[in-house]
Amino acid sequence: MLNDSRSHGLWERTAPEAPHTGVLQHADKRDVAIIGGGYTGLSAALHLAEAGVDVSVLEAVEIGFGASGRNVGLVNAGLWMKPEDVKSTFGEPFGERVLELLGNGPAEVWALIDKYTIDCDAVRNGTLHCAVGQAGIIEIGERARQWEKRGAPVRLLNADETAARIGTTAYAGSLLDSRAGTIQPLSYARGLARAAMSAGAKVYTSSGVTGADRSNGKWTVLTAGGSVQADWIVVATDAYTKAPWKEIRHQQVLLPYFNVATRPLPDTLRKTILPNCEGCWDTKKLLSSFRLDREGRLIMGSIGALRGTGATTHQAWATRSLRKLFPQIGAVDLEAAWYGMIGTTSDHLPRFHHLAPNVVSICGYNGRGISPGTVFGRVLAERILGKARDADLPLPVTTPETVTLRALKENYYEAGAELAHFVDARF
Repeated sequence: MLNDSRSHGLWERTAPEAPHTGVLQHADKRDVAIIGGGYTGLSAALHLAEAGVDVSVLEAVEIGFGASGRNVGLVNAGLWMKPEDVKSTFGEPFGERVLELLGNGPAEVWALIDKYTIDCDAVRNGTLHCAVGQAGIIEIGERARQWEKRGAPVRLLNADETAARIGTTAYAGSLLDSRAGTIQPLSYARGLARAAMSAGAKVYTSSGVTGADRSNGKWTVLTAGGSVQADWIVVATDAYTKAPWKEIRHQQVLLPYFNVATRPLPDTLRKTILPNCEGCWDTKKLLSSFRLDREGRLIMGSIGALRGTGATTHQAWATRSLRKLFPQIGAVDLEAAWYGMIGTTSDHLPRFHHLAPNVVSICGYNGRGISPGTVFGRVLAERILGKARDADLPLPVTTPETVTLRALKENYYEAGAELAHFVDARF
């Protein structure tokens, strides 16, 4: 996208073609205008269109341009925060509602993939949260206790079991979550778009929103080439928000996250490295993730931006780390490298906003966008359809806050990650 190999990397090269979309160049009238063509916007569009609502999606660049087309592709359950912390932070009834909803989030993703025959390399063999040292064992042990208490299908694996599943002896143990799995994330976004369009939604790309005005109870959403008049607006731009509701962006600190991909591993290595194709991430504060794609490429990622000196530093770190984790690979030959931005809120929890009359948004996924984005898109559709009131939703209504020293914090995290990867051989 945008002729930049570091924006979507491997995913753009291996995804099915995007459905044909045009640029908005006329005055349109719809029931709902959705700003943003990622998981949340496309899921909302799909569910609204299936209910007979006239809906248009306005995407500034291409389908899945933001985090939806750049992420690792781990379909996880729940949130970064442990279940009991989620309940204590949100309180009742919202804590229990959001845990129930997102605990079943992967199942909703799998159901949509099956219903619409979305070609996105879905692998439903779970994910592994990998423990680094004793501190990591304590971390995953507590997560396991809390999820098991809720009846979730999670299981602690010891070091030997973990080594057999991953192909490395680097970890002291792991937490297997059987609800989860992996997908090709850009393929999934394009599949959602195709399904929404088949249901009757209009999707416009290269149609960035420049403003929105309200008159006589109707909104007019403006782009460079046209407009959409609508009763409702869904703002689904999250970390990539520019206009007109910039407060969504201002309440989040952006963390860059990069991925690199090796060339496909030979069959002999694929039998020993992630033979069941689980997605993995570790318990380090500066975490790393890894998984295989359909062709057997080993994909590794961590915090950092592939720009300036960071491009060299982070790829060198990834090469060293892959050699240390999987010495059986030998020389590491990287085929692709790309990065995007994760929007993080102050408490690492998502937000539901009424930004203006009949303007709604759920954002702040904190690196957990696939399941929550899909599920919350449906939730927003149900709110617009009148199937739920604000008081019935899984998130409380909040007013966007502004993070103090936001730009300084973002620069600090980006520089800190680069420094850490420059000196850290990881294990």
